[in-house]
Amino acid sequence: MSDREPEGHGFPKEEAAGGELLEGHVAVPVAEEYSPRRFLAFQSRVGGFLGPLLTTVIAFLMGGLVVGLTGKNPLKVYHAIWNGTGLSWFYHVGSYEIGIPWTDAKVWFPWDTGSITAMNLQQTLLITTPIILTGLAVAFAFRCGMFNIGGQGQYFAGAIIAVWVGSSFAGLSRPLHVVLTVVCAALAGAAYAGIAGILKATVGAHEVISTIMLNWIAIWTGAYLFGQGGPLQNDLQKSVPISNDVAESAKLPVFWGDPLLQGLSIGIFIAILMLIVYWIVINRTTLGFEVRAVGFNPEAARYGGISVARNYFLAMAIAGLFAGLGGAVDILGWQYRLGELDVRTNQIGFIGLAAALLGRNTAIGVGAASCNRAQQ
Repeated sequence: MSDREPEGHGFPKEEAAGGELLEGHVAVPVAEEYSPRRFLAFQSRVGGFLGPLLTTVIAFLMGGLVVGLTGKNPLKVYHAIWNGTGLSWFYHVGSYEIGIPWTDAKVWFPWDTGSITAMNLQQTLLITTPIILTGLAVAFAFRCGMFNIGGQGQYFAGAIIAVWVGSSFAGLSRPLHVVLTVVCAALAGAAYAGIAGILKATVGAHEVISTIMLNWIAIWTGAYLFGQGGPLQNDLQKSVPISNDVAESAKLPVFWGDPLLQGLSIGIFIAILMLIVYWIVINRTTLGFEVRAVGFNPEAARYGGISVARNYFLAMAIAGLFAGLGGAVDILGWQYRLGELDVRTNQIGFIGLAAALLGRNTAIGVGAASCNRAQQ
């Protein structure tokens, strides 16, 4: 009689250290068992990188085709766009001096920070900042299985509160006034988005419908507040439908360029910090795990003990916090005021929506796609 039982007749299989299965006394390698899984994981990572890249390339090709049909040279048009973004600033290397922010000291620097190209780059980064933040508002909700179309309204909720708080309390110190205004604006965005989250969690109202309706409420509320005779209209110019300017103590410090010519404020660093916060929350916290679990399968998450309703509300509130922060950074960083026309024509929330979709709701993707959208 053989000392070894036929395959499948008895000896229990146990896993040994080093990724092997013990079948009786014989160790059987199982690398082959996991190779398809590893291949699929690799394919997913490559697809996550190539997808946005190919989408961008196709978009440029289609745009070039449209430009060509109008009789213009697409290469010349794209070259002009490239120059307008200021990214060519990095190619003009020389020997210059740069002042250390908020001091009189100067040090050597390889680029000319006072050129027209540098000013163009400042403008690109100013536009990139709110796109990143409204893009994160869409991305965070999407990870919970919700399509947040309300970034525009949440952005305006933050911007309106930023104008009100920023133009009041002028006696506060600058750090305190800036922090107070930013926090109030972010909380306003969170509260406004939380309405859609509560409706989704309690009565099942679809977030696409509720956030679109909330967008229009925010737009018309802003038009009323800053319109002629509105409660937040400028005190000195009653014929102009615009708000008061925020106080000097509420303005974000400008570290590059002239504040009077829309220099670049520290708002860009706030946006980059929020990209890091988004990645950490989604990938390294219990909240992020629950949000992703609900986004994958609400019923399975509920069966696993996760409160689906709670995560719907939290995901929308956090999304609104990002968008409200975008409104605050815009107002305190370079706009300094908000008018009725601004409220009616601004589309930054919808641009952020495109950036989130192009970036596949990842931190790196949203950041890169926001830069791409700002250039356009």
